[in-house]
Formats: sequence, C-alpha cells, structure tokens
Amino acid sequence: MARFWFCAAGAGFFLAFLVLHSRFCGSPVLREFAFQISWRTEEIPYRLDVSWPKHSEYFTGTTFCVAVDSLNGLVYIAQRGDNIQKVLVFTEDGYFLRSWNYSVDTPHGMFAASTLHEQSVWITDVGSGSYGHTIKKYNSFGDLVQVLGTPGKKGTGLNPLQFDNPAELYVEDTGDIYIVDGDGGLNNRLIKLSQDFMMLWLHGENGTGPAKFNIPHSVTLDSAGRVWVADRGNKRIQVFDKDSGEWLGAWNNCFTEEGPSSVRFTPDGKYLIVAQLNLSRLLFVAVPPVGSIGNCSVISSIQLADQVLPHLLDVSGKTGAIYVAEIGAKQVQKYVPLNGHFSSFHL
Repeated sequence: MARFWFCAAGAGFFLAFLVLHSRFCGSPVLREFAFQISWRTEEIPYRLDVSWPKHSEYFTGTTFCVAVDSLNGLVYIAQRGDNIQKVLVFTEDGYFLRSWNYSVDTPHGMFAASTLHEQSVWITDVGSGSYGHTIKKYNSFGDLVQVLGTPGKKGTGLNPLQFDNPAELYVEDTGDIYIVDGDGGLNNRLIKLSQDFMMLWLHGENGTGPAKFNIPHSVTLDSAGRVWVADRGNKRIQVFDKDSGEWLGAWNNCFTEEGPSSVRFTPDGKYLIVAQLNLSRLLFVAVPPVGSIGNCSVISSIQLADQVLPHLLDVSGKTGAIYVAEIGAKQVQKYVPLNGHFSSFHL
C-alpha cells in the first residue's frame, strides 16, 4: 500500500511539473499535453440579466442577429417582419436609442466594426427584394455607406461579386472582411476580402471534405490568426489560417446532436462560445494552443428554455457579456459573467 501511494504521489508531481513547464518554458509538446489534461476542469459562471433591455417592447419581429460595438457601448439588433423597424440600437446598459429600416430587406447576420473615427455596422441581407443577397455597411444612424454584392440578384459570380443568402461576416481591425455565404443558397463558401474589397482567398465548394461546406453559418477570428467557421450542415467547426487560407483542422466530436449555428470568443480568448439552434444551448469550448486544433471539449454550457432557438450571438469585448438573438423567443437576451470574470480585459 505504501508503494501505491508513493507511485500516485510521484505521478501527480510529474503531471504538475509538465503543466508548469509548458506554461513557463513554452515547450509545444508539453503545452499540448498540459492542454489535454487541464481543459475540462474550469467552469465559467454566467447569469441572465433579466433587466436587459429596459424596453423589450421594441422587439416587434423575429430577432435574427445581434452585434456589439464595445468601443462605443452600443448593441445593434436586426429583426424580421412586416411594417416594423428592422434595426434597433440599444446601449449595453439596456437603454433604447433609435431604430431604422432604410434599405434593409431580410437581415440575417451583422457585425459592428467601429473605430475611433467611425461608428458602423455591417448587415447581411438574404431577402428576395431589391436589397437582397447583399452585405451592406451602415453608420450608426442607418445611412447606407457601402454595398457588397449585386442588389436583388443572387449568384455565384466573383467579378462582379455575387452572393446567395450570405449568412454572416467578421471584420478585422485592419478592415479585412471574412464572409460565409450562404445560408442554404447556391453558395457554400468562405471568402476573405481586403479592406478595399479585393478577393484575397476563397474556399467555395459544397461537400463534406476539408475546406468544403454545407451551410457555413457563422465566422470569427482568434488572436492567433485562425478563422473559425460554423459549418452547420456538416455538424462541425472548421479552422483556417487567416493569411494563407490554409485549412488547419476541424472539430466534429462536440456536435453529433446538432451542428453549430454561431461562434464567438470570450474576450480573454480562452473559450469559444457556440450556439446550437434547435437544442437551445450555448457551449463553452476550450481554445487549443497555437499549432494544434485537436478535438473539441466542452467545459461548460448554458441550457436555455425550450424553443428559444439561439440563432446568432455576439460578445462584448469590454465586459464579456453575451448577447443572444433568439428567433424562437423573438428577443435578445444578455448573459453577464459573474464576479467580473473578464474585468481584466481592456480594448
């Protein structure tokens, strides 16, 4: 028995040594090992902020998407319906500011891309009307600034660029744009455009193999320069290098029940938040170290009420709050981290 406890203590000491060595010495092999043994142990406590927003009566349609402008403390929401204001603007504290509807047909996804000199929001439009099948940039008051695609005409063309049900986009601080196109249309592709809208690279084929898609529904970037795509129909997340477009790997072991509909990172970059629409669930998945994709592992989750149907979400880079656009409940809900979990993060 003494020998058993001696061996157990020795094994524990060895594992602790590996974790510490990987953290402070940067060994890629040991870092990978330490990642595998430590990522299932941490929980991330969140609570529903029932006071947000202050005036929920402005939700008069089906809320499809949400975007957080952390720099200016704004939350944009796009909803669908007849004879309603399609875009709502709130503060992160929940106060309603304004709404607008100009040139918005059927919004699907959105992204706030503000700088110190400009407040702006991009919206993907999947409508069949005169503004459909486009990606449009607006200022905070609803003035149309830029249109990508051919308004009212779906297609597969690259010159001029055409979309068919563009699902979502992500805009880097550099101005480079990542687009997933589309949500059940002709296209199943991931496109990277430069800040002046020139094509940089493209993955654009329907299928189940690497770098092929079946309803690419959401896209985001991490701080290591990796592009993460919710390949919803294939029940997986695919990962690419942002500069070359090289395929880095895929996760599918976490999504056997249902594919991911939305992906965003926590502000500290440690966790990927994944929405599953029909399961009405949010997953927190540990982010792998640079140089390794591995298999995904869920370390926490939030189970929403039945038929809430979380479609797309966004995260405040300043507070870590999660805003979830729910097409079943026809509302956006806010989840805040307890105990200032992300209070050390600054823009």
